[in-house]
Amino acid sequence: MITIKQVKENPKVNHYIMLADKCLEALGYTEHGLKHVSWVSYQAGRILRKLGYEERLAQLAEIAGYLHDIGNSINRLNHEVSGAMIAYDILKEMGMSYEEIGIVISAIGTHHEASGYPVSEVSAAVILADKGDVHRGRVRTPENLNVDIHDRVNYAAISREIIVTNKESRNIAYKIEIDTKIAPVLEFFEIFLDRTIMAQKAAKVLNCNFDLYINNTKML
Repeated sequence: MITIKQVKENPKVNHYIMLADKCLEALGYTEHGLKHVSWVSYQAGRILRKLGYEERLAQLAEIAGYLHDIGNSINRLNHEVSGAMIAYDILKEMGMSYEEIGIVISAIGTHHEASGYPVSEVSAAVILADKGDVHRGRVRTPENLNVDIHDRVNYAAISREIIVTNKESRNIAYKIEIDTKIAPVLEFFEIFLDRTIMAQKAAKVLNCNFDLYINNTKML
């Protein structure tokens, strides 16, 4: 079975991830490189493990999380579809079974809020991990805060945490601390409402309730 370690050590994978991040940097997006995909990979696997899903599903979620933004190396538009196609070729070359490739590429192809929907446990875990990565460490140019709302809201996010309870109580929560001197909470919802709704749908696929806490206040 192909492991996340093997995927992380694949030079093609890391080349495309770094190329994807370089392309998004040119377009003015926040960091989407190795730091982001590593965080998403870890959190996606952790979510399924905490909820008691079988280990192999958690491993596939880690792989899908690591590869989910690879399509940005081609174009931001439809990057979820092109990313699934790139991942298919790489994983097939590595010897992954078509059954497991199908799980991974469907998770990649459905993770983007503009066109996606949680279609499986792995898909849901990747969505929850991806949409929960709101943090100032992803901002490339803090000097642009006054003109770029995405940079401003991400930079205002001092900390973020995805809290997952056990498989009996089944609750998932985003806990985000926002410096309101940098960005008001309203601006968070202005750009992240669609992502939050998608995260809520993903939690439902995992038979979980979903909560959102901002500055220790429950918003959802």
